Amino acid sequence: MLRTGTLVLFVILITTATARAQAAPGGCRVWVADSQAMVSINQNHYRLLRNVAVECNDMQFYADEAEVFNDADRVRASGNVLFVSSNNRISADRMDFNTRTRTGTFYVASGIANMEARAIDRSLFGTQEPDAYFYGQTIEKLGPKTYRITRGGFTTCVQPTPRWELVAGSVTMTLDEHALLTNSVLKVKGVPMLYLPIFYYPINKEDRATGFLIPTYGASTIKGHTFSNAFFWAINRSQDATFYHDWMSKTGQQFGTEYRYVRGPGAQGNIQYTTTHEHATTYEQPDGSVRPVAGQDSFRIYGTMTQPLPYRFRLAANADYFSSLAAQQRNQQNLFQATSTTRRFGVNVGGNWAGTTISSTLDRTEVLSTNATTGVEGSTVYGSFPRVIASRAEKPIGKLPIYFGATGEYASLLRVTDPGTNPALRSDIGVTRVDFLPTLRFPFTRWQFLTFNSSMSWRTTYWTESLDAHRPNAAVLSTVPDPVGRRYFDLSTRITGPVFTRIFNRPGGGYADKFKHVVEPTVTISHITETQNFNRIVKLDGSDYALGNTRVSYGLNNRLYAKKESAREILSVGISQSYSTNQNATQFDPTVQSSFNNQATPSHLSPAVLLIHTAPANGIDGTFRAEYNTKVHALLNLAANGTYTRGWVQATAGWSHRPFIPELPEFSEPASTQYLNSTTNIRKPGNALGGTYIFNYDLKRKTYLNQRYVMYYNSQCCGIAAEYQTFNYGTNVSVIGVPQDHRFNLSFTLAGIGSFSNLFGAFGGQTR
Repeated sequence: MLRTGTLVLFVILITTATARAQAAPGGCRVWVADSQAMVSINQNHYRLLRNVAVECNDMQFYADEAEVFNDADRVRASGNVLFVSSNNRISADRMDFNTRTRTGTFYVASGIANMEARAIDRSLFGTQEPDAYFYGQTIEKLGPKTYRITRGGFTTCVQPTPRWELVAGSVTMTLDEHALLTNSVLKVKGVPMLYLPIFYYPINKEDRATGFLIPTYGASTIKGHTFSNAFFWAINRSQDATFYHDWMSKTGQQFGTEYRYVRGPGAQGNIQYTTTHEHATTYEQPDGSVRPVAGQDSFRIYGTMTQPLPYRFRLAANADYFSSLAAQQRNQQNLFQATSTTRRFGVNVGGNWAGTTISSTLDRTEVLSTNATTGVEGSTVYGSFPRVIASRAEKPIGKLPIYFGATGEYASLLRVTDPGTNPALRSDIGVTRVDFLPTLRFPFTRWQFLTFNSSMSWRTTYWTESLDAHRPNAAVLSTVPDPVGRRYFDLSTRITGPVFTRIFNRPGGGYADKFKHVVEPTVTISHITETQNFNRIVKLDGSDYALGNTRVSYGLNNRLYAKKESAREILSVGISQSYSTNQNATQFDPTVQSSFNNQATPSHLSPAVLLIHTAPANGIDGTFRAEYNTKVHALLNLAANGTYTRGWVQATAGWSHRPFIPELPEFSEPASTQYLNSTTNIRKPGNALGGTYIFNYDLKRKTYLNQRYVMYYNSQCCGIAAEYQTFNYGTNVSVIGVPQDHRFNLSFTLAGIGSFSNLFGAFGGQTR
């Protein structure tokens, strides 16, 4: 019996060795065929039985049984088939493979393609490797990296029960590039959610890959049901483009595109263009009536770019232009864009050479207004075509402690006001201005506790036109072709100190070991010599409002520093005010928010400005600003802002108040306002769970202008985001069509496919 067992073992060993020694099919430079048994059919055909393991170059085959056809370069396997190539593997019931062409068919199969080389956010996959899982009735290997799947599916959520999968009649997948699906259905936890006749899924090695982005669904009072689609085109490593389409059941459609590029350091840009086609519609009002709204076509262009030029010049351009203010307000979800009434574009070319700077600017800004009753749009246009500024940076004169600098300007300035209701009220006071300003400055800083900074400048300005002297108080300003000039000296000195400092030691203190209190008074004395032709000057910006005047500005700053491991400012309180010998000059004080107002009451004393800043701990910061009129003893233009960052929470809040003051015409009841706004972000570390709440509240009218809720959840290989927003239109009901818009948006995220914000601003603007 022992001899019989030894003979059987010897036969098995001989059979196995014979299997290994067989000739290799074509295409296999490295060939190892191993099994427990081998049956030779003929010279070019043999069968491997039980625990079959075959290696051909960088490919491995494992199966219960396999047949090898050397003359046909063919391997057939069945029973628990496993095919391994690089980082990819396929399991199947049976396989038919050509070793020379490296192609074949797998039946009742499933596979895994490793995506670890991609620049993928691992948080989207939890603790799992970023793999793609695919399965089908048949999987055909058409090339080194190309597979065709019939009656199967695809997912990047590799787990026993995928959170999502795309089931399709046909899938053509090129590893490290893309998967193309036809007649596909998106299933979430086995529930069909979305049918896609054709779907392009990127699985590129790089993070940016060409393909369709996941559609988003929305609903709003104004637009009805909305579906937003986007296609992302990764042109190359330095440029890409995105194409958008939004379908709105109530109003129409929007088409848009965005192009971005980076050519090198300082050479980059992006531009967005959208066109919206809205048809006529009707809206039911709260009282049951129906309000019709006319259809319209509109567009919007937004973009920025910078580009270095030869000879140390640099080009910069920007645009934020829309054709219809009503369309902008109706459709935009971004609060800034929805409430902005300004459209602009501009180009600047400038350069710097050893302290000499030249800048040339073409820009046009238009502030729009809409009559709430008639819907007629008016506007005010300002800008320059062009404005050229040449300046020489301050440099010492020889070895003297005196610095010299100069600035010159040539500007063709725009200013057109058109209410849109009456052509007779249109005003065009654009003018060409030439200005020259040399300056001498003498700083004295030898004493740390007391410094002086004195300067003297001489300004000469020439305007090609002047205001009509015969109509100084006309409702519509006009110019006459009479040049006007102005010259004056400006002498000033700023005194800082004496500075008083006291240090309080608290060794071992929990909050700080040391406190430092600094008291810093400041006084600025300036004198402008008498100016000529003030009433004839076309006043378009701050330098045009100079008046002969002596001004004394004084202030006191208190700063408190705390030191534990490092020193930081935890509190600062500053108060300042100015006195002018010319009471009309106070109306044009750039340091006071209530200045530059035609209704402002002349006064020798400017409002006192109080500014408080506190940062008691890391992540906590707050400011408060107020102006106080000492003549009528009233607070003006109050504002407070604060931020809080700690753990999962980041919050900001702001409050502003312009009160009603009967004694001051510029603070009349219609001009009084009071607003409260806040943004709170809650985000779990790793970005798996988070949300945002934003509101803007009108305290005067006791109503919310805007409320926005955003929630998102990411788990392993998929995620979901939802957004709800309410937006009040106030008195613009006749223009917009509804008093309030309710908006809802829903978006899914699949690992490997970017999410996006449509060009209406849903979800606050996500990236691809």
